Amino acid sequence: MAHYRFGIDIDGTVTHPGTFLPHLNKHFNKNLTLDDLTEYDLTGVLGVTEAEFWKWMQKHESTLYRQSVLADQALETLNNWNRQVELFYISARPDYLYHVTEEWFERLNVPYDHIELLGQHDKIEAVREHQVDTFFEDKHDNAVNIAEEFGIPVILMDTPYNQKAIPDNVHRAKDWTHARSIVNGLFTSSVSR
Repeated sequence: MAHYRFGIDIDGTVTHPGTFLPHLNKHFNKNLTLDDLTEYDLTGVLGVTEAEFWKWMQKHESTLYRQSVLADQALETLNNWNRQVELFYISARPDYLYHVTEEWFERLNVPYDHIELLGQHDKIEAVREHQVDTFFEDKHDNAVNIAEEFGIPVILMDTPYNQKAIPDNVHRAKDWTHARSIVNGLFTSSVSR
């Protein structure tokens, strides 16, 4: 069987895109739903400055990541793929959250071969270094940049905040079951079942 390596974003991809909403609503006294998050940058919808948002994020990020909720069907899909491909998680989370992140993976039994926390949103060099064959992402510009730089398929997990146009090798998936069917169509001979 051919060797495949999937690059997978964590937040908003493996975790449910609305996982932070209860925390945001409580702290910022809002009543937001996922449909309200039409921009990746949350400062506008929260009515705060970037500095205020990141101050809050740094204070609460360990708790947020420990309490993150898996996206629907993510665990079943990743367990299915774990028998056939390498799972490399490449996240914008800061590196000092590695132990919090790894503990979450272990506690929820999420399979992984490698976890890399970049501390930035630009994932191009990490995708190049790890020679990823397909990438899974929720951030629109990341998905487009990776697809265009490497000519690989990118699965964009469909959310209200990533609705801009996409190139042909970026495939919108409404959930992880849909992502699995897209992958099966792309790699029918090697990554199916």
